[in-house]
Amino acid sequence: MKTALIFPGQGSQYIGMGQDFYSKYEVSKQIMDNLDNAIGRELTKEIFTGKEADISKTQNAQPAIMATSISIFCALKDEKLISEKSFQCVAGHSLGEYSALVANNSLQFTDSVKLLKVRSKAMQDSMPLGTGGMIAILGSSEENINKAIKDARNYGKIFIANDNAKGQIVLSGEMNAIDFICSNFKELGIKKAIKLPVSAPFHCDLIYQASEKLEQEISNYKFSKFSVPLYSNVTSSICNEDEISELLVKQITSKVRWREIVENMILDNIENFIEIGPNNVLTGLVKRINRDVNTISISKLEDLDKLAKMTL
Repeated sequence: MKTALIFPGQGSQYIGMGQDFYSKYEVSKQIMDNLDNAIGRELTKEIFTGKEADISKTQNAQPAIMATSISIFCALKDEKLISEKSFQCVAGHSLGEYSALVANNSLQFTDSVKLLKVRSKAMQDSMPLGTGGMIAILGSSEENINKAIKDARNYGKIFIANDNAKGQIVLSGEMNAIDFICSNFKELGIKKAIKLPVSAPFHCDLIYQASEKLEQEISNYKFSKFSVPLYSNVTSSICNEDEISELLVKQITSKVRWREIVENMILDNIENFIEIGPNNVLTGLVKRINRDVNTISISKLEDLDKLAKMTL
């Protein structure tokens, strides 16, 4: 069976994530120590014992989630639960693409931290805090979503940011437009609307300045040849190390095509999906897209037993 490793994005963070791996595995502890050194502050302490509001800030959440994912990935390799031959492709949801690049031997961990430090600050600084946000739309038809967007644009700019799965779309926009949908979702034919714990409207043109800043910074970094295929958020297709810099820049203002990524992986005969990182958001999305594939999430020590039951 062919296997994909998938890595979560912002919104999956929680206080204490990865602490059990940090306590048990020296390789995991080394990753988190390297995080603090690369970012220039004790972010690990905030991850383990800080406040939810602080770890949810973009400049904390992005490097924290990536580091947690890689610390778990390294522990899995250390335990020989996975190897370079255990998986045939990788993908990450938004910032999870940086985790996928590290796991795919294309980007050094410390370089990923440094890039995310620039990326997260640029994304947050693109709009004043509280003026933009994101909202998840659950259980709505494409027709009703399009109508909701049209009506909301009377109150502010709003865009489709994530196509996560059938019946789950995320919108990004100015807060007045977000608030309109949140207050009127039932009248708009939407089953459920949930404001997301993010501090800026990601994956839309409102933060184009962030893409310009990342473009300047990313030219200083080299991406090595991929070990396995990586599916791009921007195109939903397999990309290569020569394209990835440009795609990471475009990713900031482009829609995340997660549903299409998973569908394309399945067309390429992927049957197993292993989510590595905090929480299990992507595992749920994959199951919504196709119930016939095998999915597991590895976010805590007790999850390791799941790998023994999966044929890699």
